[in-house]
Amino acid sequence: MPVPRNVIEQIKQIIPPLNGTLHKGQSGRVGVLGGAMDYTGAPFFAAMSALRLGADLSHVICAPTAAQAIKSYSPDLIVHPILKEGAPQDKVKKELDSLLSRLHVLVLGPGLGREDYMQNYAKVALNLARSKAMFLVLDADALWMIGQDLSLVRGYRRAVLTPNVAGVDTSVPADGRAAEVSKRLGGVVVLQKGPKDLIAIDTTGEAASLEESGIRHVLDEESEKVKEVIEVDVRGDVLSGTVGAMLAWGKCYEDGAFGDKSIAASRIPILAAVGGSMVTRTSSKRAFHVEGRGLVTQDMIPYLAKAFAENFGEDLQAGERGRL
Repeated sequence: MPVPRNVIEQIKQIIPPLNGTLHKGQSGRVGVLGGAMDYTGAPFFAAMSALRLGADLSHVICAPTAAQAIKSYSPDLIVHPILKEGAPQDKVKKELDSLLSRLHVLVLGPGLGREDYMQNYAKVALNLARSKAMFLVLDADALWMIGQDLSLVRGYRRAVLTPNVAGVDTSVPADGRAAEVSKRLGGVVVLQKGPKDLIAIDTTGEAASLEESGIRHVLDEESEKVKEVIEVDVRGDVLSGTVGAMLAWGKCYEDGAFGDKSIAASRIPILAAVGGSMVTRTSSKRAFHVEGRGLVTQDMIPYLAKAFAENFGEDLQAGERGRL
């Protein structure tokens, strides 16, 4: 089932123009929290995918044991090795608070792991992000974390969760699981990864709250309860990065850096989830065509720009370069 044309047109509205009107940072500042001794690839892939899609800046917030490896993968990433085991939590919280104040979106989970100290720092960061009305992507072990305490994300409609289909409530038929989880969690967007990605939002449950989500710009139609499921014909770390980049663009749009604000803030998470899924799936197909069964995650990243152009048009990808 193709993505509805009106959804694609709405996604295009939250994509920053490449016409010289924006300054550095107004095309999105992305943070990825994750990365410890045994997990350095996942946060790199997420952060680098955000950059390759077109975010201006990409930060990795990690443990000191992961920092040197991640820095060695690319000089384009800004690495903050502040999640030190045994460090005073107040000190780390202060550093996180300062850092998150400079970001548009926080991607939680790639390379996070389940060690107590990393999980605790992730909870602190999540709560700080909510207090700042930041957009969130929750993947990998951040999903395990909220599974232990649903209140961490319940009702927060600026969040996108990216579970695999096997990780979603199997008591519900597969094509209805994402919507059911969204409803139970109060209208968060659920991007259910599988043979076909299902992106769902259901705000008809009691826990859905615009006030809790810091959403004040609501169009008349958006003030109604909504239920929507979109099917997209991925590899998780790249996906969390592309969704994160689109959410960062959405935050810049919401803040008035570009656009006309005709898209309500409550609409941005599902648009970002659909757009990120479209680009990631297309880049995966392109990379597989070249690499076949030997495909690995890093093979997908060089195809993100072409995948973006294929889905949203060469003009949005290239901007003014053809006229310079």
